[in-house]
Amino acid sequence: MYSGKMIFSQVMEFIPMYEFQKCVQEYQGNHKTKSFSCLDQFLCMAFAQIRYRTSLRDIIVCLQTRGNKLYHLGIRGKIARSTLADANENRDWRIYANFAQVLIRTAKSLYTNEKFGVVLKNTVYALDASTIDLCLSVFPWARFRRHKAGIKLHTLLDLRGNIPTFIEITDALLHDVNILDILVAEPGACYVMDRGYLDFSRLYQLRLCGSFFVIRAKKNLKFRRIYSRKVDKSTGLRCDQTIVLTNSYKDYPEQLRRICFYDIENNKLLIFLTNDFSLPALTITKLYKCRWQVELFFKWIKQHLRIKKFLGTSENAVKTQVWIAISVYVLLAIIRKQLNTEKSLYEIFQILSVSVFEKEPLKQILTKTKFSTDLSEMDTQLHFGF
Repeated sequence: MYSGKMIFSQVMEFIPMYEFQKCVQEYQGNHKTKSFSCLDQFLCMAFAQIRYRTSLRDIIVCLQTRGNKLYHLGIRGKIARSTLADANENRDWRIYANFAQVLIRTAKSLYTNEKFGVVLKNTVYALDASTIDLCLSVFPWARFRRHKAGIKLHTLLDLRGNIPTFIEITDALLHDVNILDILVAEPGACYVMDRGYLDFSRLYQLRLCGSFFVIRAKKNLKFRRIYSRKVDKSTGLRCDQTIVLTNSYKDYPEQLRRICFYDIENNKLLIFLTNDFSLPALTITKLYKCRWQVELFFKWIKQHLRIKKFLGTSENAVKTQVWIAISVYVLLAIIRKQLNTEKSLYEIFQILSVSVFEKEPLKQILTKTKFSTDLSEMDTQLHFGF
């Protein structure tokens, strides 16, 4: 009989503790703290994500039932509802944002060779944003309409492994395209975006950084055709052209590639713009189709992470909860790869949610548990391993 550590403790052992403490020290997170450290706060909030706890009282009551075993869960301080609430309100959210980036770098290296539907050596990112609605009377600082409040989650998703490599939390009023101003472009990488990011001056900055982009064109695009390549219309392609912009030539003074593709399933003509002239036209269309993974990512985290009901009302508390939720998501993605389990991230979440207090080897419980999912439910989950 296994008499070792609890499942929750084994999960948290994958945390690089040295890096976590560096993040805490950078923002003096434990300054004047006597009994409830930043690590205690992180563990309590991570526990809430895994166990689907939706309120501070819910978290504390659930943990206090194991009061004599909290030490073995890694929680050294005394927990109380007010203590956790104060920590979320006052401790700098950037501690957990920086730590999430540490986990993201680890996960990205683990998923470097992961397949995502297109055979390509370059790193491919999907950029998009999603709004999280808030109650205006409770979150007045997040007003973006007369009677509504909300925040916007801007995410750059690495399609190899569906790892969010860049996240920015802003007010919901900020237009998506403004994120391109703070995004640090990676030379040689390809950025796939929808029409909301169509700003030729910003796209040209990506070009100058040595990056590639694939983006939907708007109907009112003004251009002059330079050259047309032959296409196989049986594949859905309609044209593959080299063009120069006319009205926006000052913003993008170089040639672009314009590809038209007819989507038979939806009876829709799609027009793409890219600065990549080397890839086959059909591959460009497939890259844009893979952009749907970022939409599934937003849907997944809203369904399975606690980021729609918040445990605090201040901006700091909201950002703290979002970043810890992202950290848990990435941490379990790391565990999935390091333990070499074939289970999806959804299955791992479900297994851990009912077994955090069990004393059984983590790899064994993730390997032996049989999990069946209806096909209708599988459609809502992230593909390619997630």
